[in-house]
Amino acid sequence: MNVFMVYVRDPNFCRLLPRKLHRASFDPERLQVMAFPPLGIQTLAPVLRQHGHRVRLFDTCHPQMQAEHIAQAADAEAPDVIALSCLSTTTYPALKSLARQLKSAAPKIPIIVGGPFATMNADRILEDCLDLDCVGVGEGEELLPDYLNNLDNLGSVAGLVWRNAGGVVHNPSRPLIQDLNLFPYPDRTSLPIDYIESLPLDVPAVLSLDKFCTMQTSRGCPYSCIYCDIPSLSQGKWRYRSAAHVLGEMQQLNDMGYRSIYLTDDHFLLNRKRISEVCHGIIERQLKFHWGCEGRVDAAAVDQLAIMKQANCNFLAFGVEAGTQKVLDRLHKRQTLKQVEHAVSEAKRQGIERVHGFFVISSPGETKQDVMASFRFAARLQLDTFGFNRLCAYRGTPLWREYVERGIIDDQRDWDKWFKCSDIDPTALSSAEVNLVRMRGYAWLFARRLFLRPIRTYKLLRTFSRYMKKSDILKLLYSPFRRRSLSRKPDLSAMMLEAGLKEPRVGPIPIP
Repeated sequence: MNVFMVYVRDPNFCRLLPRKLHRASFDPERLQVMAFPPLGIQTLAPVLRQHGHRVRLFDTCHPQMQAEHIAQAADAEAPDVIALSCLSTTTYPALKSLARQLKSAAPKIPIIVGGPFATMNADRILEDCLDLDCVGVGEGEELLPDYLNNLDNLGSVAGLVWRNAGGVVHNPSRPLIQDLNLFPYPDRTSLPIDYIESLPLDVPAVLSLDKFCTMQTSRGCPYSCIYCDIPSLSQGKWRYRSAAHVLGEMQQLNDMGYRSIYLTDDHFLLNRKRISEVCHGIIERQLKFHWGCEGRVDAAAVDQLAIMKQANCNFLAFGVEAGTQKVLDRLHKRQTLKQVEHAVSEAKRQGIERVHGFFVISSPGETKQDVMASFRFAARLQLDTFGFNRLCAYRGTPLWREYVERGIIDDQRDWDKWFKCSDIDPTALSSAEVNLVRMRGYAWLFARRLFLRPIRTYKLLRTFSRYMKKSDILKLLYSPFRRRSLSRKPDLSAMMLEAGLKEPRVGPIPIP
């Protein structure tokens, strides 16, 4: 069969690389985009090919892969199935618009949607969006080939939610995949896009022009932080690929010329033995790339930071979240401030080049004093970059369920939305209060770091200046202090012509 696979992206989280940064070695036929690659469809494409199917990939970050272009391709090529990937609630409007145009252009082609948001809201999506035919719930490596083999017998496909006689049918659930070593490595060649290493989320700061990609070595997380839906999606389980399987993919990436890799694992630092084996393998094979990952500060594998550094790990992100034990406990982080300080200081002691701290503010019951305590705590830590973002409630998280029980959120009406706690929770700081205290906190934190750590500040800004104009760096540093407003979605056609940096929204901020 011929299958179209489309990654539907929120355009606020991708930007084209400014033309002035293009290297001569870049292929002029390929677009350079500051964004994470669409690892989901890249992972599933070779699985389908193993089953004898033909696959064409689309990523809507490309100006020539917008809804109208994909619809034209569907009309011209008549694929047997179109599979859409929807990561979160912020992409759902774009998903509905795309599905509408696809059905208008090719009404007989079935459309299946998958991804975390689709998994969480399968029946609601089919009731709300009549242009979608079915939803694949959970992991796709086994579900999608099964679906393609049973287009005339959808009731036999475990994990499928579909329409029948005007109603929505839930097939039996499909168990989690137990052996993640069974599948081929992702397809990183079919899309005409080079993904550029930049700061996390949507801050337009290029970190390097090395050939960059993402990689996943494990899935899931056994913890239960109130703002996270990952435990719900993974049934509270953590599964991992063997060190040998991971190293095989890393060898392939090294041989393909990749020199920067970001591990998208929900929690990479969970198994010290596997980390040791992977790192020793990188060293023994003399792989040339540098890499980064995320993890918890209380992970047992924090004692593996020395070997990680030897294996070219140059970036580590910790979910710090708050600078008071009261707020950490309210978030169900199950970590202490002492553990945070130890993990960050140990990472810097072992020579990790950049250590990032994720913080959230406006948690339920958090006061202005608590927020300022988080900024003061961040100032004590040896962080290189950080982000203070407002806590949000998403469907599938414990926080969402709490708000439903408290009558703040209507689950039937609000399922396709997300909410800032500062906008809906009377026990949280209001948005206006959050803006003011965050500005004050950033000003205090910037001043402390500027005077207490001038050398590290200079080195960090020098790193940014390699790929950013001074005016863009100033915009980046000023962004925490500007008034917040709803940002317009970028015009991708204009972006293709201009290929210039735009003013960033709130996200990880470099410490000056």
